Formats: sequence, C-alpha cells, structure tokens
Amino acid sequence: MSEDLEKAKKVIGKKKQFIHGDTAIAYGALLAGCRFFGGYPITPASEIAEKMAEMLPRVGGKYIQMEDELGSIASVIGSSWAGAKAMTATSGPGFSLMQENIGFAHMSETPLVLANVQRSGPSTGQPTLGAQGDIMQTRYGTHGDIAAITLSPNNIQETLDYTIRAFNLAEEYRTPVFLMICADVGHMREMVEIPDEVETFERKKPKVPPSEYVPFGEGQYGKKKVPEFGVFGEGYHTYVTGLTHDKYGFPATDDQKDHETLIMRQVEKILDDREVLTDVEKRNLDDADVAIVSYGIASRSAIGAMNKGREKGMNIGYLRMKTLWPFPIKEIEELSKKVDKIVVAEMNLGQMFHKVREHADCEVVLASKIGGEIHSPDEILREV
Repeated sequence: MSEDLEKAKKVIGKKKQFIHGDTAIAYGALLAGCRFFGGYPITPASEIAEKMAEMLPRVGGKYIQMEDELGSIASVIGSSWAGAKAMTATSGPGFSLMQENIGFAHMSETPLVLANVQRSGPSTGQPTLGAQGDIMQTRYGTHGDIAAITLSPNNIQETLDYTIRAFNLAEEYRTPVFLMICADVGHMREMVEIPDEVETFERKKPKVPPSEYVPFGEGQYGKKKVPEFGVFGEGYHTYVTGLTHDKYGFPATDDQKDHETLIMRQVEKILDDREVLTDVEKRNLDDADVAIVSYGIASRSAIGAMNKGREKGMNIGYLRMKTLWPFPIKEIEELSKKVDKIVVAEMNLGQMFHKVREHADCEVVLASKIGGEIHSPDEILREV
C-alpha cells in the first residue's frame, strides 16, 4: 500500500461507514490521490467541498474556496498543470458558469474531475431537490467539438468507487471527466466499505528531455493518441492555450488541417475506446419483450417497475447506463433488436431519450418526471 493511500485511509477512518453520496465523493477523491480541490459552495454539492476542506490538509493537499465557479474551475486547471490530481464540485447553475473553462480543459487536454450534484432547474430552480437535467450539458455544454466521459452511479458505494474511476480515466485519457449524481444520491445515506487496495492510474510523463518534448502530439506509450504530460516545474515548457494549436502548443488558427488534426485526435482518443469505456448493468433481458433503460437515481425506481411488472406476468427487462458518455451505442442497438419496446426513465423531459431513440430499432417511449420527485415504480410501469 502506498504512503499516500495509507494517509488517506487514516483520515477517512472506519472501514465501514454509513455516509451520504457527497461524502462518498470526497472519500473516493482522497483514495484516488486527489490533492487539490478548488470550489465554491452550492446546494446540494456543498458537503463535498466541506469534507475536502477538512481532509485535504491532513494528507498534504490543498483546498481553496474561490470567489465563484469560474475561478474554481480555473484553479483546478492550473493545479493539474502543476502536477496535482485535482477536482471541483458544483450543481447546475455553477456547471453552466464553468462551461467556457471546461472547453479550455478539453482543448488543453487537462485531466480533472468535476462532480455535479444535480438539482432542478433551469436557473436557480429548486435548489434542494434532485433532477437529472445536466446530462446533455456534459456532452454539448461547451461550444465546439469534444468527446466527453461521463459516469452515473446510482448508490453510495458505487459513487465512491466511480469517483476513483473518474480520476483514473481523467489521468489515462488526459481529459476532464464528469461524475453525475443528483441531490437524492448526494444526500442519501447507505453503508459503504472503504477498499483495502485502490488501483490508481498515474499520468504518463515524458521520457525525453525537455528539448525533444512534444506536448500535444502522438503519445509514446500505450494509447498513442494521448500525449505524455510534462507538468510545470519539472523543466518542460508548454504553451497552454485554448486556441487551435500545433503539436508544440503554439497557436495555429488559420489552417483547416491543423484544426482537424488536433480535434480529431482529441475526440478519437476517447471514442476509439467507446466499448472499453462503456459500462452497463443488465437484468432479465433474455426473455424480455419490453426493456426499461435508465440511469442514476431513476434506475432504482426502474428496478421496482421491472419487479412489479414481472409479478404480473409481464416480460420486462432492465438496462442501466452507468457510463452515459461515450453513449453505449452497441448495447442499445443490440437491445432494440431483442425487444419490441424500450421505455426510457429519467428525471427530465427526455435528455437521453433522444439518444436511445436515435440508435434503437424498435418503439421508444419516455417516462419522464420533473419537479424534484423521483418516479414511483408504478409511474414507470404505466409507460410499459
């Protein structure tokens, strides 16, 4: 066990704890090696910042509360370039404010984790009530062309585990990674078990001298489209800009080919691994005539709907998307060939419904609910 992991486990304390989702995110971040948090308080994500403020100094990390969400995400980008595993946490209004710098993080290939504890919107909306209204924003919120990695746990143990996974993916692919829960998961309490061992991915640093380092070109290890990361302060000098740039980082804004080469590499480094990144949970699909597709907190009600339907003799199956982006195209295509109907259950007016319908070869209907209340199983079953 590494010294950093030992410190994190000592600060976290008991192996088994009854905690809520926000605390689980903080624990997962610490175990993954996060040593910088820049944030701004916002309901219902504030407890993540509060817990990180308490724990990070005890493991040699840094916590800083910025003046707003714009400053928060900027500080995280800067700390990542200085060599730290870094994160922030927010909710819908703060997420909207962060979009410009999220685009900068994509363009500069900056690894970071952003936890979004979603609340009902638009605007200030219902600050204390949960929703799943920010899903499309992780993929299409910033302007331009990107490929996003977005994870969606539905219980507290998984929230801790997926926070660790989010950090590993951010470092492995040199990209922002989004962890999307809602207020209901963020403030719900369940038993979790702190893992004895934690596998972490450490960013790949250049093996060449600074004079030969290419910060935005093809990598020299494993995933060739992911460049090595020469962090500031270790002799590697990188021009970091949001402008279209060449492989050395210098602005190259006038040539179509330069832009295409850069963006296609950034997109393909993620989409080439769509099947590797995809994570779904399947239940009772072998004999299903109808499948309920869901994610996050709504998927817990979807299980109840499936079980109630089967008690009534209905052949209902269930597919939960644990990874939302990249979208699980293959899984939805294969599912739609087995069943006559897919019901998409989500706490919005149909954000993932449209993606499912795009790739399905059967009838697709929406079981939506907004206003801060979770579906009841009966509400989903009515759409079946």
